[in-house]
Amino acid sequence: SLSEQRRIASILSSADKVIDSTQKLIAKYKSIKQGMMEDLLKPKEGWKKVKLGEVGKISMCKRVFSFETSIEGEIPFYKIGTFGKTADAFITRQLFEEYKNKFSYPKVGDILISASGTIGRTVVYDGEPAYFQDSNIIWIDNDETIILNQFLYYQYKIISWNLEGSTIARLYNDNFNKIEIFVPDFSEQCRIASILSSIDKKIESEEKVLEKYKKIKKGLMEKLLRGEES
Repeated sequence: SLSEQRRIASILSSADKVIDSTQKLIAKYKSIKQGMMEDLLKPKEGWKKVKLGEVGKISMCKRVFSFETSIEGEIPFYKIGTFGKTADAFITRQLFEEYKNKFSYPKVGDILISASGTIGRTVVYDGEPAYFQDSNIIWIDNDETIILNQFLYYQYKIISWNLEGSTIARLYNDNFNKIEIFVPDFSEQCRIASILSSIDKKIESEEKVLEKYKKIKKGLMEKLLRGEES
């Protein structure tokens, strides 16, 4: 009936308003963060100019061939297409342990970065067992004597990457090593990273809330539009 249509439309419209409000709040936080990054990371007196090649050696995982992967398994293998998302390929724990112990492997806190496709996407390695596609996903083997990983993470966000390649953009090691950044002392690095990290946490929290609201709306739609009791 028309009255039931209005009731259902009103319920779902209310859900849409909550979702829209949350999306606007996330956009506001992101805009604030961008402005803060531009201000806080702008070089100031006393900051040193450093090339990324001086921070540490570019590292990458051992090459994993397609026949060594499967669509399910113990250890997720992230390719450039699934970097920062959900893995769709896996390797055995035996291969993982062998390659991890014999070849380069990120430390907890190292900043993994995409060197192909969309250049400059970053993931902070959290220590969970995982393997990453060689040459397409790299990191600086950073001992944090020059720059803290937390500060480096935000520097990556403002770098204008030098890209080379025809159909697929590629960040070559030579380009990467020559990129210059400005670095303050460690206490200032910590202060800046702490400020930007706090707003990142707000954004992450609101994004989780947004996903929750979207799931609630989906559940309401499935129930109400099938004529079930709300």
